Amino acid sequence: MRKPEELFAEFVYDSEKAPQNIDKAVTDVVELLKLKCYTIATAESCTGGLLSALITSVPGASQVFELGLCTYSNRCKQALLQVPAETLAVYGAVSREVADAMVSGLHRQSGADLCISVTGLAGPGGGTTDQPVGTVYAGFMFGSMKFTSRLHLWELEQLDREHIRQYTALCVFGIAAQLLSEDENQ
Repeated sequence: MRKPEELFAEFVYDSEKAPQNIDKAVTDVVELLKLKCYTIATAESCTGGLLSALITSVPGASQVFELGLCTYSNRCKQALLQVPAETLAVYGAVSREVADAMVSGLHRQSGADLCISVTGLAGPGGGTTDQPVGTVYAGFMFGSMKFTSRLHLWELEQLDREHIRQYTALCVFGIAAQLLSEDENQ
């Protein structure tokens, strides 16, 4: 069996396999967390608090939701999540390395069982050839597992800011549901 860091290193949104209803995807994650007596925390940049808002919209979320940080600025990524200034300077805020540092800092702050970080380019500006608008990195820490995933949202037809944020949430909660479903500890 492949490790999650191999399965999700490059995550391409597949409309045939992905949940079509974001509310159902989030509810599934919250229900799995409740079933397994696990907690969740989020550190968000490009989604601007959307992940936290979606989690808390589910009845009973208070049983599982530990912390949601919206660290949009580099200053807050450094101050609240201890993302090293050097990492931001060398790799930029939208990078695998920053998503990784964000999820590590989130885990230190929250102690949650499942920690998720996101950083990316929601547009409409800021994209380059190497990092087009829709480039998003998501970091995950679950048990002894830690990995980041590059979401290929630039391949979507609807490439506006709101769709990128929504598809980021769908991808993140889809990955989270798969991690929780495959967890053998419960």
